[in-house]
Amino acid sequence: MTVDGEVVGRLPGPGLLILVGVTHDDTPATAAQLADKVWNLRILSGETSCADVGAPLLVVSQFTLYAETRKGRRPSWSNAASGPVAEPLVDAFAEALRERGAYVETGRFGAHMQVSLVNDGPVTLIIEA
Repeated sequence: MTVDGEVVGRLPGPGLLILVGVTHDDTPATAAQLADKVWNLRILSGETSCADVGAPLLVVSQFTLYAETRKGRRPSWSNAASGPVAEPLVDAFAEALRERGAYVETGRFGAHMQVSLVNDGPVTLIIEA
């Protein structure tokens, strides 16, 4: 993952890219609950989890996950928490993963990032508390 041509996050091997969206009613407890779920979810080869095999994680804040697109042609971002609310919760999510023993790289909050992904599967899940 790069910002202005600078590499700001890279996994040392196969792992998971986690796009984290924060909404208005999320809390530090929500972040911890989701971190536990992600760390222990059996979605890797052989029905293993990141916890089982020590898979690294790349955590990227992604407010666009809360885009409202039902009306009109322009997405509304009103369901996404503002930066001052979201940033500490994305950090809390990453820290909760680290507390569980995860190797975690993160993006740069609020930056225009270029994220590269080789999707093995492909498998994409939405995980909510």
